[in-house]
Amino acid sequence: MGMYCIGDIHGCHAQWQAMLRALDFSPSRDTLYVLGDMVNRGPDSADVLRSMMALEGSVHCLLGNHDIHLLAVSQGVRKLHPQDTLAGVLEARDAPQMIEWLRYQPLAMYAHKCLMVHAGVVPAWSTADTLARAQEVQDVLRSPDLPAFLHAMYGNTPDHWDETLTGTDRLRVIVNALTRMRFCSSGGVMDFESTESASAAPEGLMPWFDVPGRRTAGTLMAFGHWSTLGWLNRSDLLGLDTGCVWGGCLSAVRFGKTLADRELLQVHCEQAQQPG
Repeated sequence: MGMYCIGDIHGCHAQWQAMLRALDFSPSRDTLYVLGDMVNRGPDSADVLRSMMALEGSVHCLLGNHDIHLLAVSQGVRKLHPQDTLAGVLEARDAPQMIEWLRYQPLAMYAHKCLMVHAGVVPAWSTADTLARAQEVQDVLRSPDLPAFLHAMYGNTPDHWDETLTGTDRLRVIVNALTRMRFCSSGGVMDFESTESASAAPEGLMPWFDVPGRRTAGTLMAFGHWSTLGWLNRSDLLGLDTGCVWGGCLSAVRFGKTLADRELLQVHCEQAQQPG
């Protein structure tokens, strides 16, 4: 039985299938965790989603910011951007089934002693806090309130976590942290403008995972979202977005008998888009 984590696929179905072959993945034997951004910018988002749905039970998927964008477009809340490649999903006969499936995917997972999110976590959150906050959003995504929530979800404020937050402000902070965050201040104020690599942090900011006192430090975390960061392998951190859709690689980690026993596997992607 194998356990795997895989980074952002972004609609690159050919590379996704090549990775499954490289892993010698068996649905009856293995478990794979996809760290969000399954769709958009690549050519075959619909086929990626269909494959995920067919493998449900052995493949577990997180929602990333592009997956939530697809939900918003499907509900008439947002318009397609010029660089979006989501028409294949939205115009498909089985679009309702794919959208419904997406609504039920989580924003955070904890399995095999590994906490998984798409982007990051607020420094003040513990592992239990992260899962509980994600559940708050998941409950709304799965409810009849979905369109109203998506209408109010977009925005960069509040830019930090406060336990007293309620309603839309509270949910927006949770979504932004789990699906969009890269940098924040030492006090946990999030920045959503900078997309540079960790070594080029703007003044006063640092990668969310380097904030002193981060409560999830010491718990193994796997995340994607940050293509300019690339492959990151620390004792308690795995960054797995290596820019497949931008002409980089699709990356996965195979865990051995312990979580410290890791093997990186990569599939090159020749398709080159412009990050965004």
